[in-house]
Amino acid sequence: MDNWRKSSYSGPDDGNECVEIAHSLTRVAVRDSKDPQRATLTFPAPAFASFLAGLKES
Repeated sequence: MDNWRKSSYSGPDDGNECVEIAHSLTRVAVRDSKDPQRATLTFPAPAFASFLAGLKES
């Protein structure tokens, strides 16, 4: 996955204190923006969509 992007909430002062995500049709990957060469978590796209929906409801 090459299309990594940071949260739109990352400002100039805390731009390195967030996660980045990349997605394909079937998977979503998450990594630490401070150390992008380390481990990456991947999730099935439907499971990640459910996770985001749950966050929006709370």
